[in-house]
Amino acid sequence: MKSLKIISVFEHQRLCIGEQGFKQMHLDALLKLNDYHEGKYFEPIAKGVKFNQYVGVIQVDGLTIEINPKADKDDNDNQWKGVLLKMLQACGKLKPDSSGAAHVKRQHLNLLEVYFELYLLELESLTRKGLIKQYRKQTENSKALKGKLEFAGHLNRNIVHKERFYTTHQVYDTNHLLHQILRKALLIVDQFTSGSRLYDLCRRVLLNFPEVDNKKITAAHLNNLKLDRKSGGYSYALELSRLIILNYSPDIASGNEKMLSLLFDMNELWEEYILKQLQKASIGTDILVSGQETKSFWGNNTLRPDVVIRLNNKTYIIDTKWKRPLKSVASVSDLRQMYAYCRFWDADKALLLYPGKLKDSDFKSYLTDDYSKDDLLNYIEVDHQCKMGFVSVLEEDSRDLDNQIGQKVLEMLRLKI
Repeated sequence: MKSLKIISVFEHQRLCIGEQGFKQMHLDALLKLNDYHEGKYFEPIAKGVKFNQYVGVIQVDGLTIEINPKADKDDNDNQWKGVLLKMLQACGKLKPDSSGAAHVKRQHLNLLEVYFELYLLELESLTRKGLIKQYRKQTENSKALKGKLEFAGHLNRNIVHKERFYTTHQVYDTNHLLHQILRKALLIVDQFTSGSRLYDLCRRVLLNFPEVDNKKITAAHLNNLKLDRKSGGYSYALELSRLIILNYSPDIASGNEKMLSLLFDMNELWEEYILKQLQKASIGTDILVSGQETKSFWGNNTLRPDVVIRLNNKTYIIDTKWKRPLKSVASVSDLRQMYAYCRFWDADKALLLYPGKLKDSDFKSYLTDDYSKDDLLNYIEVDHQCKMGFVSVLEEDSRDLDNQIGQKVLEMLRLKI
């Protein structure tokens, strides 16, 4: 069995041919993958690539590349290894009570292995409980007249065989779209677990899974799935299968090798993580926390702050930035963006939130006169304010996530819980 070579890097790091076993064939495959995804994963450099803000795992031709998150180049490398798995778990992208997620602290356990194990254990659980059957239409030659007789096909196939009928009829079995999707993802996992600790588990699940049609699964199939009460238990397995199928690239690498990439945008993950932590910290209070609020800005353009907080008829805006600003100074474009949020949401205060050692500052007012209308159509002067804040992802001198991060952010807004 082929053993996998593992390369561990960090976001925004460079990787060149000759480093850690990285070869020209691997570079060619990565560049094709990047082109396929509109160049968002890497930046091509001389004989190598420079990674962007996407973190996760890429596996191709016996090589596994782990891209770890890291807020700043001066941070301790060892401290940041494993952080991605914990953030995914905190954001609900890894099932916290599953065996694979519970083993996040295992040494050398990469992201693909975690998701593969979750998927295999989920399928094993579904198989043990009993896979559901559904009605589907089947057209075939049979010796009994059942369903609808297809005249054109019948005349074409059965001129000689008078005892047969070419019909379309309903069949109640396990050979339906849900199982075709699950088996497609299972076959992909089987290609990437040879020689790994999951090999035996994968073969066992594959052996117990029913034979179904090998249908080409597209994004449309995955996007249009609708589950009912009977199939509701399939939701997590289908979520994992969607992740596996859409990130599988069978034709990108040269030769017969396949590629599987599982990458997450750290900007989006940081935003979601902060939102979840704020919602958790606000439980049992009058603080309302929401994300993804959108307002029309100009034409078809919209504004969407990361987090909107409301308390006692006052509104607060938080915009998360997964970066360390140069010289700890906010960029003019970020400050303008926050001013626009304040105007459109009629917010009193706005916070630019960065990862880093806990650091708070005072709010500063925008140097302009703003007014809003009250219920009596009177104009009231509004003092829009903004500030920067830094909050550590990890506990001090630890690899564990800071469970108090939501409360600390609320305190930066001067909100008392």
